[in-house]
Amino acid sequence: MELDLKGKNAFVGGSSKGIGKAVAVALAKLGANVTLAGRDEPALVQGLIDLSFISSGEQRHDYIAVDFSNCERVRGAVSKHIKKTNKVYHILVNNTGGPPSGKIHDAEEKDFLAAFEMHLLNNHLLVKMMTDGMIQEGYGRIINIISTSVKQPLPNLGVSNTIRAAVANWAKTLANELGVHGITVNNVLPGATDTDRLRQLIRTKSEKQNIDPEVVKNEMLQEIPMKRFAKPEEVAAAVAFLASPAASYINGINLPVDGGRTGCL
Repeated sequence: MELDLKGKNAFVGGSSKGIGKAVAVALAKLGANVTLAGRDEPALVQGLIDLSFISSGEQRHDYIAVDFSNCERVRGAVSKHIKKTNKVYHILVNNTGGPPSGKIHDAEEKDFLAAFEMHLLNNHLLVKMMTDGMIQEGYGRIINIISTSVKQPLPNLGVSNTIRAAVANWAKTLANELGVHGITVNNVLPGATDTDRLRQLIRTKSEKQNIDPEVVKNEMLQEIPMKRFAKPEEVAAAVAFLASPAASYINGINLPVDGGRTGCL
């Protein structure tokens, strides 16, 4: 099975921490040159240092510090980086922190618009900036890290459920259009994963319901057949496989990585 990504360039969004950083590490271990992207520049610099310890002397990693809450800033920063480095990206991993929790009935119009821009519109502009190079190189992998909510909406994540579903359908449409060029487009759907976002969701629910965070945590664990949260590295392994030559005929799918929590096939 061919997993080697030597000579491939990968762009990984939200890679200063959590799942995104784990994905960057997994791709680098397979030989890819990784561009980290996120808004926390000190964390990105540390990420480069971390990647240097697991990479060969031939690999070249870099980063782009940009806030994904503004499409024009993302467009400008990525365009400038591509022009400066003359890079062609073979792998694009779209990954951005999820919208705040809350009931959909309580959401304001601006909440949906902000999430739509951060997730779907940023994903789309990055695809448009990178697919020509993928076609020229004869290799393209677009992987969107979304949520199991695209299969089964999650309680108290109204805006996220709505926007994540839009991203999933955008991705499936894109897969149908780009498949002819040998470019695959797939979605990885993490379940409850041990990240800062999960801990924040637990704290928020704990405060709103005035119950102990451990009680909230245990309730969540009871919903998972494996009775534990995912490690970011376990989600990253799925992304790395889809990015590899071995996954060349997997296209347009939603892949849950959730320990069996989702109640449908």
